[in-house]
Formats: sequence, C-alpha cells, structure tokens
Amino acid sequence: MKMASLKIMKVLGSAALVAGALALPAAAQEGRGDVVYVPTPQIVVDTMLQMAKIGPKDFLIDLGSGDGRFVITAASKYGASAFGVDLDTYLLKLANQNAQKAGVTDKVRFIEENLFTTDLSRATVISTYLLPEMNLRLRPKFMALKPGTRIVTHDYHLGDWEPDEQRELIVPEKKVGNPGISYLFSYVVPARVPGKWQSLVNIGGRDTPLEFNLQQEFQEVEGKVEIRDRIVDLRGRIMGESIRMVAAARDGLPRHEFSGQIGDGTIKGTLVIGEGTGRQQLPWSARQIQRGELKRAADELPEVK
Repeated sequence: MKMASLKIMKVLGSAALVAGALALPAAAQEGRGDVVYVPTPQIVVDTMLQMAKIGPKDFLIDLGSGDGRFVITAASKYGASAFGVDLDTYLLKLANQNAQKAGVTDKVRFIEENLFTTDLSRATVISTYLLPEMNLRLRPKFMALKPGTRIVTHDYHLGDWEPDEQRELIVPEKKVGNPGISYLFSYVVPARVPGKWQSLVNIGGRDTPLEFNLQQEFQEVEGKVEIRDRIVDLRGRIMGESIRMVAAARDGLPRHEFSGQIGDGTIKGTLVIGEGTGRQQLPWSARQIQRGELKRAADELPEVK
C-alpha cells in the first residue's frame, strides 16, 4: 500500500478505522473530513492495559489515539507517562480537552503525525486498534524495539507473529467487526538469538563443550545443539530477554533444558539435565560467536519504497 492511499486510513487507537472495511452503525462518530471512527469501549481499554502489565514506570505510545482514552487511562489509572499519535486535528483537540478534564496533562501529550513515521524507541508499551495490513506494515518496527517492550492490539493480530496472550471479551456495546465480541492480543518483543553460540559446562567434574546453531522466527527458536559429539534437535521460546530451550532425550542422551537471560551476545542461566529424581541443575552460560538473521515470515509485506 502506498502512503498516498492513507488519506482514508487515519486510524484511532481508541477508535478503529472502519471506512471501507466494516459496516458502520448510524451512530458512528465523525472526525474531520472522511475520518470515521468507533470509540473502543472502556472495558476493552482497561483489559488491554492490564494485559500489557502497565505501571508507573512505563511509557505508552498509542498509535492512532482518537479521543485519547488509551493514553488518559494509562496515566490516570496506572500512573504511566504516554503520548498519542493521530492525523485528525479535531480528535487531537478533543483528546487534549479530555486530558485536561482528567488532570493528566503533566503525564500525556498528543501529536499530529503519521503513525508509520513515529519514533517508537521510547515506548515500553504500544497500543493499537488498526486494520490487519497496517499492523503488518508496523510489525518490523515493533520487532526492532527493545526486548521486553509490550504490544497490545484490538481485534486484529500481528499475522504470523503469534500472541503471547490472547483474550476474547464479551462487549455488548460493540457494534462493528464481530458485534458484541472484542479480540485482544498481547505480544512481548523478543531478544534476538539467531546464529552460533558456544558453552562450556562442568558436568560430573568434566568440562563439556556445547555448540548451538539457532534459528528464530519472532519468539520461537529452533535449531541444533552438539553435546558430546552428538547433534540433537532443540526447540524453545523467548519472552522478552528470557529464553527456554529443550533438547529431548535421544539415543541414551538425557533431556537437556536450557534457560537464562539474554544479554549483549551472552546468555546466563541454568541447565537441567534429566528428569525426575535423577535430574541435575547446573549453572550455564553461552556466548554468541556468529550472528544470524531472523527468519522471514511467510506473510511479511514487501518494503514500501
């Protein structure tokens, strides 16, 4: 989709863009010109912010902020700092008025800006209520954010990036999309680990070298680990900067479970060998010796020139 075609796609974070995509009720509110929006019910706003585990230390960016309810709720109820992005001057004015009424102007601001060019680097939480293609266009920017950044979306997920949590909420007042039901999705930006890693673990008094060859697609990890001259399949998952990988028992080699915190080219944590009463827990660390690239998702959009 070319940027010029976004004139009718000024989406509100508290209000889903539905022009040309969804059947609108007669009561739908209008912003400036051709912008049509439907405010997100407050129960949806509250639930999404709870899913994001937002708190006073967080900085929320709402992409398409509409009347400002995501931003204002984040500040007034959870103590977070926040700003909202929108292209509609009428709605920006309304959002600022609502912020004044709520007494949170010291914590929030609203800016007129194209959400595709917004600097997201300060965000610890991002909220959206955008159409699927817009989410896919933003997904590379989300994946490039600091590990641990939380993203919550309403009704539309992030394609092949599976949510870390999802909920279905009964919302009788919701009239668009699937009337009466809201679908909520939560994601945590994962650290990047693709490439080759090496470890040296003392097992039974013997220093044992391990070598990992990891591939990553979003938060899912797979690959192989070489243990005592045996190459074993490995599967795992990343949550922010935390990783857990398991090499199943095979050909007399016991199950190995690796877990730890990912740093800059390092992982530090524990290795559990075996199961049941015979399990061993050992300190484990790894260092990256060769960086790899993330796997390209099947639904990834071509880069917009």
